Amino acid sequence: MKEAKDGLFQASEFAELTGVTVRTLHHYDRLGLLKPTGRTHAGYRLYGERDFARLQQVLTLKFIGLPLKEIKQLLNRKALDLAGVLGLQREILEAKRRQVESALQAVERAEVAVAKSGGPDWEAFRKIVEVITMQQDYEWVKQYYTEEQLADLARRGTPEVLERGQREWQKLIAEVNEAVAEGVDPASERAQALAARWSALIEEFTGGDPGILENLKRLYTDQANRPDTFKNPYGDDAGAFICRAQAVGRKE
Repeated sequence: MKEAKDGLFQASEFAELTGVTVRTLHHYDRLGLLKPTGRTHAGYRLYGERDFARLQQVLTLKFIGLPLKEIKQLLNRKALDLAGVLGLQREILEAKRRQVESALQAVERAEVAVAKSGGPDWEAFRKIVEVITMQQDYEWVKQYYTEEQLADLARRGTPEVLERGQREWQKLIAEVNEAVAEGVDPASERAQALAARWSALIEEFTGGDPGILENLKRLYTDQANRPDTFKNPYGDDAGAFICRAQAVGRKE
């Protein structure tokens, strides 16, 4: 391999040395992730030892799941908090592991049912589809939150907490639907109690983080990009009722 003067390599040589493609180097350069140390008189990129260390950092962070945009922000800080980044990724991956374990448990139950009956157990298969759909929805939902927010949600969202939250939401939405059907006044004591419970459950989910709350609102208003599998847990009438009740509560 031919080394340029001052210990620098042209892009093709550096790509061969590091095991990435020239196209990747050009892409990272355009993103500002990995700017070459210098250029030849003809304008060709030149990379050196400092660039190799930077590339290793980029590839490591990319491997553990960080988007390139966030890698750039992280590496541009004066101090690289790699321990913090690894902690965030561990929490996110643990949440993903819980999802995979749920899918495996559903498949195992289906296997047992099929072995006993000799035929398909449609309820067991329905559970598999439900778990997989939840995972697909989660992948779509992730884009609305930062890595730090996802890690916070994963840290607080234990299976027990999620199960209780789902149970409380189902109960509350059913009661709101009943109030809507009965024509309950949003200013009534009953409506105000429902709105207070609604706000409390959202507060529990967001942990009081205004950024998570804002991104939650973006998620639910972005109907154009919503996947077919993602179902709004409550109807428009229920949502409008709660909004009116909350507006009344703010005026009081």
